[in-house]
Amino acid sequence: MLFTKTKYRDVHHHLILRCKNGDKSGQLEIYKLYSKAMYNSALRILNNGADAEDIMQDSFLDAFDRIHLYREEGSFGGWLKRIVINNALDYLRKQKPTDELTEAHIALSSEQEECLENECRLEDIKQAMQKIKKEYRVILSLYLFEGYDHEEIASILNINYGLSRTRYSRAKQSLLQAIRTIQEEKEVKWA
Repeated sequence: MLFTKTKYRDVHHHLILRCKNGDKSGQLEIYKLYSKAMYNSALRILNNGADAEDIMQDSFLDAFDRIHLYREEGSFGGWLKRIVINNALDYLRKQKPTDELTEAHIALSSEQEECLENECRLEDIKQAMQKIKKEYRVILSLYLFEGYDHEEIASILNINYGLSRTRYSRAKQSLLQAIRTIQEEKEVKWA
């Protein structure tokens, strides 16, 4: 018995075909389906609503200009998110050059890991993300929120695998410290 490999077909295949044919109403439907998620992806990296909105809009324009390159080998949402993330990172690179970190490994204690996974309130994490360095915010967003692994992050940021892991480790420490500071300020305020 021969098994044939079936080609992946995106759930929004019919809309994608309409977009490939230049159908503006198809583009609007795709925009409505994905704009909130793409805005959130850009916002997590840029930490600025207006910039995130601009990057999201530009990314949709880029996607519609290049939609003929989408081969439905993966989800359209994943393909679009990659465009958004690349545009957001390009925007950050143009704003200010990043400082390179050394590759010394810094391990977190199990207590620190648990805080990030269980104990910290979402509002504290969001507030703390705004207070940490741009490089840290980017790597945490890519790893924790966008689901990229260190090999993919290294490729996206054009750094090596070890540096990706080191930045992530340092970013978690910085985030935890910012969360602790926020929580201490709240305790003092309510005391």
